[in-house]
Amino acid sequence: MIIVMKPDAAKKDVEHVIKTIRDMKLRPHISRGKERTIIGAIGDERNLANIPLTTFAGVEKVLPILSPYKVVSREFKKENTLIRINGETIGGKRVVIMAGPCSIEGRDMLLSIGKKVKSAGASILRGGAFKPRTSPYSFQGMGKEGLELLKEAKHLLHMPVVTEIMDTRDIDLIADYTDLFQVGARNMQNFSLLKELGSTNKPILLKRGLSATIKELLMSAEYIASKGNEKIILCERGIRTFETETRNTLDLNAIPVIKKLTHLPVIVDPSHGTGRRDIVATMSMAAIAAGADGIIVEVHEHPDKALSDGEQSLTPDEFKQMVKAIGRIAHAIGRTI
Repeated sequence: MIIVMKPDAAKKDVEHVIKTIRDMKLRPHISRGKERTIIGAIGDERNLANIPLTTFAGVEKVLPILSPYKVVSREFKKENTLIRINGETIGGKRVVIMAGPCSIEGRDMLLSIGKKVKSAGASILRGGAFKPRTSPYSFQGMGKEGLELLKEAKHLLHMPVVTEIMDTRDIDLIADYTDLFQVGARNMQNFSLLKELGSTNKPILLKRGLSATIKELLMSAEYIASKGNEKIILCERGIRTFETETRNTLDLNAIPVIKKLTHLPVIVDPSHGTGRRDIVATMSMAAIAAGADGIIVEVHEHPDKALSDGEQSLTPDEFKQMVKAIGRIAHAIGRTI
């Protein structure tokens, strides 16, 4: 529930409400605006059922949050959340582009791609060190060595980096190397992992599951937020349907729907969403037109030789042309890149 304090509420009135929430084993979330302070009570609201909060000094009204996801809902917070990552802001006017190889394959390869995507307009470097693959015999990533290369690229190129986390046991390890944890589609409902990430202070890129509904995606985000970490970026990356011409069906109507339901920023992954290099640029433009706050795409200098996802990876030249096209779309709708 949300407790709205009166404009003239005293500091002690606010503190009394916060203490009451804590005494009832709930977590208070305080939002101080120019005119009012709003306090969210996070947890089992039944604990507050018999507490007459509306009679408390300084309380203007008490409102229930009707959606099953509380902290990430628009009911809880009206304004958009901005996620800041080493000088980059996701969720604002500027469209953020994340790019890099699906898998880190070596130092020279990573640095070369990193330089080219940065010069073309990418501001965050992506690269997988631990790769969840459908086949246990496929390339699984370079592991810690890959993380070390990613960190080196971060410092040499002066770019924040994002990489995937699959196991709770790797959180402390990967946290030392990345600026942004990526939770892949296969782990969207790995609730143990989500809760542990919720206890960190590092931003989370949460991808929609292969067959997940929008509600299920937001409930997964709530698992993270309920533990205190509200630095969450949602990612639409396509869902599995009966269509076989593309790897997945990129659900672009999810972007405006999600933005009405939550204050969290939303980006799109057209690489996994389509699985086809020839339409990644087109769907990237469509994603920005639909209101996405950014995109994350895979780039490889020799896609046909890539150790993973080469069929959906752009060449650096294709990526450069795509960024120019995205820029025109962004400008047309009042945004920048």
